[in-house]
Amino acid sequence: MKATVHVTLKNGVLDPQGKAVQNALSGLNFSGIEDVRQGKFIELELSETDPEKAHAQVEDMCKKLLTNTVIENYTIEIIKE
Repeated sequence: MKATVHVTLKNGVLDPQGKAVQNALSGLNFSGIEDVRQGKFIELELSETDPEKAHAQVEDMCKKLLTNTVIENYTIEIIKE
């Protein structure tokens, strides 16, 4: 079973990397970009076969290590293979 986790900064949290990307794109003559927010994508291969247990396991991983829940949001997707 595979799990994917998308991590993004919460609204209101400054994103200096996103701002740097926005400035670089502007420097390359890409116009019309009003804001850039950067995040993380994490892909996990799990031996768990029960989707509910897998989701709970990944949720625990996110809370303990993969994300900073004070400043980041995350979404989890469980994919049966």
